[in-house]
Amino acid sequence: MTSFSQAASQPSAQNKQPLIGGQPAVALTRLKSGDGSKPEFLSAVVLPGRGMNLFQITAYVPGKGEIPLLHSPSIEEAASILGGPDDPNGTKAFTFGGAFLAPFANRIIGPLSNGNKTVSFEWQGNPLTLDANWKGNNPGAVPHAIHGLILTSKTDDLKQSASGDTKTVSGVIHNGSMSQKWFSKTDVSISVSLSGDAVIAAVEVKNVGDKPEPVGIAWHPYFNLPSGDRAQARLHVAGDLRAEVNNNDDVFPTGKLLPVEGTPYDFTVKGGKALGDLFLDDNWTNLKKDSDGNSYSEIIDPAAKYGIRIVALSRHINTVQVYSPLDRKFIALEPQFNYNDPFGKEWGSRDTGMVTLRPGQSVTWKVKLELFIP
Repeated sequence: MTSFSQAASQPSAQNKQPLIGGQPAVALTRLKSGDGSKPEFLSAVVLPGRGMNLFQITAYVPGKGEIPLLHSPSIEEAASILGGPDDPNGTKAFTFGGAFLAPFANRIIGPLSNGNKTVSFEWQGNPLTLDANWKGNNPGAVPHAIHGLILTSKTDDLKQSASGDTKTVSGVIHNGSMSQKWFSKTDVSISVSLSGDAVIAAVEVKNVGDKPEPVGIAWHPYFNLPSGDRAQARLHVAGDLRAEVNNNDDVFPTGKLLPVEGTPYDFTVKGGKALGDLFLDDNWTNLKKDSDGNSYSEIIDPAAKYGIRIVALSRHINTVQVYSPLDRKFIALEPQFNYNDPFGKEWGSRDTGMVTLRPGQSVTWKVKLELFIP
């Protein structure tokens, strides 16, 4: 994965920035208001021309000053990468920043056609074919569909608002802006709010067609480790089952959910457990939730005296995918509705987390970020 220079966008420079997906980036900014003893969020930048990708977040952290929280390039670098010659399917949008994924997350596997360029599958007897826009790096890796249909979508009805310390940007990806057809017509509304205490992202998917459809929603943020020391970074995921996969290249589920207790993949302990030399591209489920139905994950960098808490505020968020390769200084932590390959026969009759929407119905995914000093 590429290394990037880190630069947050400022509103004063917005008109001079290149368009990405035909639309300018939108920056929410605020000034540090505390006495310097507590961390606080300072800015958030979204890319309306790339599915409202929550591209950059910065924060003040005591002892560190203002730092970038997400692994992402500058606006100028992103403009040359996204939609460029090496990005024919728009998949570069989920390789940095924080792409929103809808109406499904993770992989869809099935019979291939059209020279292995398309993949077919069924939901409740209804067939669908999507572009096979991803595959592993190993020889013989099987192409498949990945990470939804809004990675390259433009956003309409953009609005910005402010209330007290909170600034918000929102917009709608209408059905016609999705990259391919889904089971029904689908609108996706996304909002991002910034305050000193929190960044809150919400995604509402609505069935605006005349047929039922399955929906999965997720977010794919790459959280930086400010110290750069991955081995000592600590991870907390409140899931006690892990989905077994065939290998770390395809990352195809076998349909088995394995208990994590007593294994290297047990990150349930409060305060997290150090990553050490464990490669991760894994999905946890059976998440422990509080009385409000919320679940919590944390990334802690003790060497930087930094922690970020990811609070899942939707009861439909039932799995957490974590990607953290050994040679990188980030942890991608993805709260999502559905299992990997949610339509796959390997799951049998198990509920894989897709939410069925009848015409006119909607479902909301919502996550809050909080900063803390460990």
